[in-house]
Amino acid sequence: MAPKLITLLCLGFCLNQKICTHVGAQDEFSLSAWPSPRVPLGGRVTLSCHSRLQFVMFTIFQTTGSLVRESYTGLSNHVTINPVTPGHAGTYRCAGIYKHTSKQSAGSKSLKIIVTGLFTKPSISAHPSSLVHTGARVSLRCRSPLAFDEFVLYKEEHTQHSQQLDEGMEAGSHYVQAVFSMGPITPAHAGTYRCCGSFNHSPYEWSAPSDPLDIVITGKYKKPSLSTQVDPMMRLGEKLNFFCSSEISFDRYHLFRDGVAHGQWLRGQRHSGAFQVHFSVGPATPVPGGTYRCYGSFNDSPYKTLRVLLCHSWNPPLNLTPPRQTQSPWKATRWMKRALQRKRHRR
Repeated sequence: MAPKLITLLCLGFCLNQKICTHVGAQDEFSLSAWPSPRVPLGGRVTLSCHSRLQFVMFTIFQTTGSLVRESYTGLSNHVTINPVTPGHAGTYRCAGIYKHTSKQSAGSKSLKIIVTGLFTKPSISAHPSSLVHTGARVSLRCRSPLAFDEFVLYKEEHTQHSQQLDEGMEAGSHYVQAVFSMGPITPAHAGTYRCCGSFNHSPYEWSAPSDPLDIVITGKYKKPSLSTQVDPMMRLGEKLNFFCSSEISFDRYHLFRDGVAHGQWLRGQRHSGAFQVHFSVGPATPVPGGTYRCYGSFNDSPYKTLRVLLCHSWNPPLNLTPPRQTQSPWKATRWMKRALQRKRHRR
């Protein structure tokens, strides 16, 4: 065979290989769910099929093993499910239909749609505290009176982690729980966490999410100062006033008592060359004792409080005295009884 012909054949073969490889790479599909693949019962979700190629039609189908349970086919590359029922829980895939051949392409990778809210929500807690210093460790505990087979812990807008449960007895009441260990802690761990429970016979049907738990990373910036103006002999019914000051203009200021957030965060105001916020705690009933700390943070994200720092702590006095009263009803009743006894004795 002539050298020129061999060269042309090789060139054509190489071009053909590149074209086939290129088309194969473009032929990959992806399926996404908005706003989230975790959908509350009765809510709505939009499934979208993505591809670089132009198809005449798209099909989105729910699968159970190798069986197709339900499919949505049309000109649009997305479908909205509303309202979501337990029957919509499961795995989904999508594919395209070629314009010239009317054949269906290979399917996308599967997407799991989770329906939440079918069972009572579990509780979530952090140990030793939800306030964690960089490099430390923390355990998130998910607990429920329902005998779930599995608990799933997830960070809002992030991936999820599942773990088999641990069973135990506490104060004579049966419960199940799973403990998720995290650490060494980095700023990436900061955020809002929730957990759900599920059973083996319906792994895509979850309980209602637990209440949110904020993991706050402390110690990143120079700490603010915390002060108070209080009478050493504080009376019941009076309020504690805390003043948190900082040289840094934080977006939010938080007050914690014994590691637990006290009320809502506040915005600081410029005062005497610094930034200050006023927290009012009370009325003091019965005794607002404990260790108080003030933190500052920035609005990095609506879902998490990052860059939070530890500040000075303050222990309020425990020698609170009740407010002065005229004469209590109990004392008045006792006085009347004594008066009646004297009157009878005179008779």
